[in-house]
Amino acid sequence: MDIPPLAGKIAALSFGALPLSYALNYVSALSHPLGLALMSALILGLLFVAIYNLSPSEIYYDRLYAVFAVFAFTSVVDLFIALQEDGYPVGFMEFFTKEGEPYLRTAHGVFICYWDGTVHYLLYLAMAGAIRRRKRYRNLGLYWLGSFIMSVLVFLPGNILGKYSSEIRPAFFLASPYVLVPCWAGMRVFNQSRAPICCDPNMVQEEQRKGILRRPVDLALVIYLILAGFFTLFRGLVVLDCPADACFVYIYQYEPYLRDPVAYPKVQMLVYLFYVLPFYGLAAYALVFPGCSWLPDCALVCAGAVGQAQFSHMGASMHVRTPFTYRVPDDAWACFFGCNLLYALGPHLLALRCLRWPAFFLRPPPGPLAHHKKEH
Repeated sequence: MDIPPLAGKIAALSFGALPLSYALNYVSALSHPLGLALMSALILGLLFVAIYNLSPSEIYYDRLYAVFAVFAFTSVVDLFIALQEDGYPVGFMEFFTKEGEPYLRTAHGVFICYWDGTVHYLLYLAMAGAIRRRKRYRNLGLYWLGSFIMSVLVFLPGNILGKYSSEIRPAFFLASPYVLVPCWAGMRVFNQSRAPICCDPNMVQEEQRKGILRRPVDLALVIYLILAGFFTLFRGLVVLDCPADACFVYIYQYEPYLRDPVAYPKVQMLVYLFYVLPFYGLAAYALVFPGCSWLPDCALVCAGAVGQAQFSHMGASMHVRTPFTYRVPDDAWACFFGCNLLYALGPHLLALRCLRWPAFFLRPPPGPLAHHKKEH
């Protein structure tokens, strides 16, 4: 997968968030939550107009260019929110975290801001650069889509269900575009044409004739998916207050963060249980039986989703903003870190396998293999 050059124009525009946020921090009208929400909406509207005037040809070619430009701007804001909450720069986004979205001051909020300000920011620049040079960015878009949707699926319900539900301000409703835009963007990304795959039909047939025992990489991935599936199911039962002794020991001695009343870890485990676990079962099937052409795309979406989720979950479990009683105990740190790191790496290895050696997942070409399948 070729990584396109980054979009320099959007990078320069996005760093305009720094002086703007510093100046707004001293505007007295923003001390009121409604005034902050209206000002934020106005800034985003003016930003969109500026992007449209600066890059009309790119927006005409692909309207997602404007989306990535606006989101790159907000990513810089999120990065400075995270850095400020960790005590590095001062005087940039205090007004927003106090009067707009106080739940961003939680450990989970800090780490989703770090992820958005680094990984998402680079993805926005890369995808905008691809649009500017009329190149494909489908794979990057699918990874971003999974990451973004996972962030929204956990953060927004966690805000409503957790202990910060009473502190929801008007600025919270600015998140509605963050729910609607990824749906529209995801449809456009999925509808883009795939990069051409140069696979000889004979090579495809030969690859698809191999059983799982003759494909050690796929066998290892199937074993990983089975084990990860059991781990997903177990942690889902833990947050559902399963009375089993193993669940009690785990939540108190290994991951007490799952008991944190902020609700983000509970929502995260339930999203894993109801969305990621079924995918692991389907992915194991697709690694055993050939011709499942849907797996490469879904593996990229899952890799982005699990990568974002594990980064936020692992970071928040150990962050100083998490109460001490809910942090990972020192004697369980190695076990916790190893298990969660493997849980994050597995989907990325699956996506890499699908992208590098896609022949097994292509639809079987007409020939002896196809006739053999019909007979059985």
